[in-house]
Amino acid sequence: MASIADQASRQLTWRKWLAERLPEGLVARITGVVERDGELVIFTESAGWGVRLRYALAELDSELRRTHPAVERVGVRVLPKGSAG
Repeated sequence: MASIADQASRQLTWRKWLAERLPEGLVARITGVVERDGELVIFTESAGWGVRLRYALAELDSELRRTHPAVERVGVRVLPKGSAG
């Protein structure tokens, strides 16, 4: 249970961090965030939004790596809303 609570806490932390830096319309398209083993994976509801998210994250890359040095890789994947459970 501690691992699930830890992952939920990290997801909230990342969602807040992203919401403070990305356009509101783009943040609304994020369906999940997972940080594990040096990789941050951000899920978005469609491939089109994923492309937009990749461009936006490229602009944040230096800040992200400076504030979160444990993150070695950032990935964007598609997970439509309602598919997580």
